[in-house]
Amino acid sequence: MRSVGIEALKDSLSTYLRLAASGETILVTDRDRVVAEIGPPKATVSPFRPDAPLAEAVRQGWLTPPALPRGEPPTASGVAPLHTLLAELDDDRSDR
Repeated sequence: MRSVGIEALKDSLSTYLRLAASGETILVTDRDRVVAEIGPPKATVSPFRPDAPLAEAVRQGWLTPPALPRGEPPTASGVAPLHTLLAELDDDRSDR
């Protein structure tokens, strides 16, 4: 088990991630106090989670999770203004 400060971890993150992937546990410290632990992925996932089979398939390398879309999120279009929606609602309720 190794211990590393936050600054050193930031400088050599890929090195420490390779160590964790090979099975070693790394303790992350901030001013000599352990604040996090980096280690290899757990072998199993709780079977009670609905996505457990998918998470296990990703962990084993059988599946690749989808990439997040890039760029700006789509803008909302085709939405009526509030006063129009309220007028239509009043029209729909007028026969009651």
